[in-house]
Amino acid sequence: MINGKKIVVVMPAYNAEKTLRQTWAEIPMNIVDEVILVDDCSRDNTLQVAKELGIHRTIRHENNRGYGGNQKTCYTEALKANADIVVMLHPDYQYTPLLIEAMVYPIAHGLFEVMLGSRILGKGALKGGMPVYKYIANRLLTFTQNVLMDQKLAEYHTGYRAFSKKVLLECPLEENSDDFVFDNEMLGQIAYAGFEIGEVTCPTKYFKEASSINFRRSVKYGMGVLRVSFSFFLTKLGLMKPSIFDFKKGKRLAGK
Repeated sequence: MINGKKIVVVMPAYNAEKTLRQTWAEIPMNIVDEVILVDDCSRDNTLQVAKELGIHRTIRHENNRGYGGNQKTCYTEALKANADIVVMLHPDYQYTPLLIEAMVYPIAHGLFEVMLGSRILGKGALKGGMPVYKYIANRLLTFTQNVLMDQKLAEYHTGYRAFSKKVLLECPLEENSDDFVFDNEMLGQIAYAGFEIGEVTCPTKYFKEASSINFRRSVKYGMGVLRVSFSFFLTKLGLMKPSIFDFKKGKRLAGK
């Protein structure tokens, strides 16, 4: 705990057998109260490794639900565990767990409701091996999103995030996609609700075992990001009201 807040780390896992041990070894268990791993029907021994490591709260999807669907289960289970702060940590060791304390401290002390580990602040992205085309796309998409969503974030596309319980309870997360664009839909909801977002510099690692989407899926993701951003902009103008921004009728997680 930090400041009396229960901290739960959730790991959306898919084929993470080769990197899970490294990730687990760096989690600061002196402040983390519980770890939840959701295995999205991996084709390797991810679940077996998780149990060998002593991750007692492990869940397996019998069918692959996608990255967004995995997160929905992660956050539902975290709420069931009475988490006050939830950290999403990829078990592919692309983001260092050593930053967890820096991520949760501002939330625990009421400075922010959301914290992002940004690869773009500093020189972490290219230094860590991010492909140049992804870096350029990241910068262009982030600029467009900041304009359309009236934000000043360094990056919208990091997979390293921490949330207060209030965010998970109030945002209609069940309305979001089960695919990779879930991350951006969630940030859109957070911005729409007026939650304050903080960022910390985060080094990253790109290597063979680290999860990454190919060029075709990257293009699909980019188009989805633009759709979310323009939907946000038009919703703010009162010209449309998609379900992801309908905080009155939109479906929320069933965890609490």
